Amino acid sequence: MGKSLSLSRLAFLDQLRGFVAVGRHMSITLAADELCLSQSAVSRQIQALEQQLGIALLVRGYRSIAFTAEGERLFRSADAALQQLQDIAGDILAQSQAKPARPVTISASIGLTGLWLLPRLNAFQKLHPSIDVRISANNKIIDQNKDGIDLALRYTNAKSVPADAIRLFDETIVPVAHPSLGMKYKKNGKLALQSPLLEFEESKKDWLSWHDWLSKEDMQAARARGILHFNQYDQLIQAAVAGQGIALGRLELIQDFIADGRLMALTPGKSQGEHGFAYWLLVADAGLSVDALQVKDWLLSEASKTRAQASG
Repeated sequence: MGKSLSLSRLAFLDQLRGFVAVGRHMSITLAADELCLSQSAVSRQIQALEQQLGIALLVRGYRSIAFTAEGERLFRSADAALQQLQDIAGDILAQSQAKPARPVTISASIGLTGLWLLPRLNAFQKLHPSIDVRISANNKIIDQNKDGIDLALRYTNAKSVPADAIRLFDETIVPVAHPSLGMKYKKNGKLALQSPLLEFEESKKDWLSWHDWLSKEDMQAARARGILHFNQYDQLIQAAVAGQGIALGRLELIQDFIADGRLMALTPGKSQGEHGFAYWLLVADAGLSVDALQVKDWLLSEASKTRAQASG
């Protein structure tokens, strides 16, 4: 094998591209079309390459061309090298132009997000580390499709959700407190009101109010010990965990708190039943991406576990 040329003497790379295009098509016309050049320009490239190398590369016939022995040898090597460059450059360009996957956006109320959704997200991220999830925690009514929400968790009744909404789990209310308060479980539902009450300011939902649980006399006794009011439900539960009083707990949202002993149920729970408020999953009208479908399936699986735990 002869001595390799230095880079300074490889001044004919552009002509080499024209030569490879001609060799691939065995046609100057088709090569010119691929390179967006005129036929005469491609012919001049081949001639210039032959002059620089001092040897004929093509045998030109009437409406036909063929390689010389040296031309075929050069073509085989140059074609393989240029194809490799094309492949690598194509990959680099595709990566640079690729748009990052859009995060899957989940909308939920602040309380549902803090007590049920966020504690479970770590497990999802371990299962699907490549999926980006965006949480939109908001108590306001939003337009799911207008605001780019893929999946929305809603707390409402059946008549207020679309026909294709998926019921995740019901709601069971149970009085809870931290064990340090020394309260006992009362199977008959009669609470010993020895501590302040923690009240959620949600006037439209009487079942979340102590007024719906206690008689007028019991409420008067409770006021003597004090009532703390909260406008965010997760803050109310944190206050109960801190031993600041008795809360009306949404069992499906606080099962982990009861399971690990941070809270204890004080009476049997009350369920609103099939026609009451529940937690629903709404899907964007535009359909879901592959990532969003993975998140949806995971939410349904977690909801199934919540239902099983509540019924147990």
